[in-house]
Amino acid sequence: MIAGIGTDMIEVERVAEKIGKESGFRELVFSKNEIDYCEPKANKFEHYAARFAAKEAFLKALGTGWLNGTAFNEIEITHDENGKPMINLLGNTALVVASMNLVNFSVSLTHLKSIASAVVIIEK
Repeated sequence: MIAGIGTDMIEVERVAEKIGKESGFRELVFSKNEIDYCEPKANKFEHYAARFAAKEAFLKALGTGWLNGTAFNEIEITHDENGKPMINLLGNTALVVASMNLVNFSVSLTHLKSIASAVVIIEK
């Protein structure tokens, strides 16, 4: 049963500016694995922006917004062996969301030179 659907869209340039200007922003928002994935990419800010949109879409799908004890960099966007994007929760965020009895998270990412978007579906 679907518990929530979230979507988000962001300008790639906005994410690039934040990463370039604000010391620590990248590490505050993205996990080490996400940084390791995005940095070698030719268009790395498109990949960062898509992950940012997915994190926002996930929080919207939860229907709660920010929860006490959660962190943006603990909502990690990974890929399976075929390249399908997946949501992996870490740390306190994993514990908080686990207490909500949610069983499946689906995520779709898309990005162009100037914009990135994501959709998340959460099931009970």
